[in-house]
Amino acid sequence: MSIEEGFIEVTWGKVWYRKAKGAADTAPLLVLHGGPGASCYPLQRLDKLAEGLSGRTVVYYDQLGAGRSQGPTDKALWNLDRYVEELGQVRERLELDEVHILGHSWGTTLLAAYLLTKPAGVKSAIFSSPCLSAPRWAKDQERLLKQLPEETQEAIARCEADGSTDSEEYKQAMQVFAKNFVCRIEISAEEKEATSKLGNHEVYNTMWGPSEFCVTGNLKEFDCTPRLHEIEVPSLFLCGRYDEATPESTGYFSSLVPGAKLQIFEKSAHSPYREQPEEYRETVAEFLEEAELAGK
Repeated sequence: MSIEEGFIEVTWGKVWYRKAKGAADTAPLLVLHGGPGASCYPLQRLDKLAEGLSGRTVVYYDQLGAGRSQGPTDKALWNLDRYVEELGQVRERLELDEVHILGHSWGTTLLAAYLLTKPAGVKSAIFSSPCLSAPRWAKDQERLLKQLPEETQEAIARCEADGSTDSEEYKQAMQVFAKNFVCRIEISAEEKEATSKLGNHEVYNTMWGPSEFCVTGNLKEFDCTPRLHEIEVPSLFLCGRYDEATPESTGYFSSLVPGAKLQIFEKSAHSPYREQPEEYRETVAEFLEEAELAGK
């Protein structure tokens, strides 16, 4: 395995990309990170898919507005349609004519919207901890919040009511939520620092809102469930048993995509690639191999 990193020019700025090059002569896996406004840094655990003689090249990029990419700063460009167009340009610049695509969290929103434009050359799709309906997501979070301690629920309600979502009290309440439904294992100080440094909360707030469970941004009405039956590529849906992208919703989404498969990671929340990394990679690798064979 070798690593290639650099920048490519797109209409709105410079996109930072990373390739973990494997030895196999198979279609690469393109990874769409979560957020919005995050980076691909934590998902680079998937580099291991590129190791060994059967290794598959894995391609990552930081979406514009955050990470190591440069631009745009115009908030009007922080919207789903532009990110879909950006994805198409990334594929073109990196010559990813045939490709498998994995999206995580917001990355699945982007993936679904992109697939519904009917792009050529996509061999399969993996929806990891999917968000394919913002209204449904909001309802799921309401239900999950009720499982938290009463003082945490009260703090969240109070801060959202008086607009103090940037307060320390709100941040601490979010940490309680995250420990239950985002990642149930301890994240290293190095990773916390890197993800914080590379993230852009302004993009997140503009498109989503002040927190996972307070949806006020321009994605608030997004819901592609009526069109999921139009997705024609082999598809795999993944989530954790304790995921904020709940097993119930993930199962529902998978039932709407013809022939889709579903896998639930029993010891994970929203980060099975962190919480059960070996099982996650094995599941992804097996699915990609099956999709390759089915396409021949």
